[in-house]
Amino acid sequence: MILNISAVLLFGAASVFAVKTKSAGGGAALVLFLFGFFAAGTGAYEPIRNLVQASADALSALDN
Repeated sequence: MILNISAVLLFGAASVFAVKTKSAGGGAALVLFLFGFFAAGTGAYEPIRNLVQASADALSALDN
């Protein structure tokens, strides 16, 4: 079964979790940074989206 989740939804949930647990590490900063770009749709959206997509493709290729 394949489960598709929107990146905005995923990073939004992770951001809420990071804020609620008062996480203050590099991972939380990266999640909030990515969520901001996905939510805002700024000019940096496309390169960041391509980087995240390439990372996701590489991770899914590891399973094969």
